[in-house]
Amino acid sequence: MVVERARELIRADGARATSLRSVARDLGVTAPALYAYVDDYDDLLAAVAETEFHELEALFRRLWTDDPVDQLRHLARTYVAHARAEPHLHKLMFRYTAYVPNANTTATTFAPATDAFNAALVSIERAIAADRLRSTDAVLVAFTIFSAAHGVAEVLLMGLDFPDDEAQALVDSVIDATIDGLSA
Repeated sequence: MVVERARELIRADGARATSLRSVARDLGVTAPALYAYVDDYDDLLAAVAETEFHELEALFRRLWTDDPVDQLRHLARTYVAHARAEPHLHKLMFRYTAYVPNANTTATTFAPATDAFNAALVSIERAIAADRLRSTDAVLVAFTIFSAAHGVAEVLLMGLDFPDDEAQALVDSVIDATIDGLSA
């Protein structure tokens, strides 16, 4: 209940406008009562981010097409759609780092982010196994597609107020150009 309410407040107003006190006030309890559920504000934010990563992972796992390259297009479009539908939650999610094979990082990795990354990686490995991509480096392909999808999502979240058809045309152009460039 605490995490769900915090999620709704963050969804509406962003993490900066949400505090333990605002969540407690909204639930009709005192802020100290929340410590039975979370350690502190950072723990609350992590719990909300975990919920969102699980949602994104579930979206990724539900996507299935016979053509693995088309599946990559669907994954990228789903990522952008999720970011556009939940901009405050999207911003919160990327405070956390996924574990990436062979990457040297000093950041603490976040298991739910890793799970979402791996859900997408399975589709990339499937496309590589079918000889549908030029690269055999699944992590490189994952970050190439992620960079394109994340980039277009961020552009659309900048407040430029594209009409829906132009926004979709931009999403399609960036994703198709990226995936076509990676395709064998």
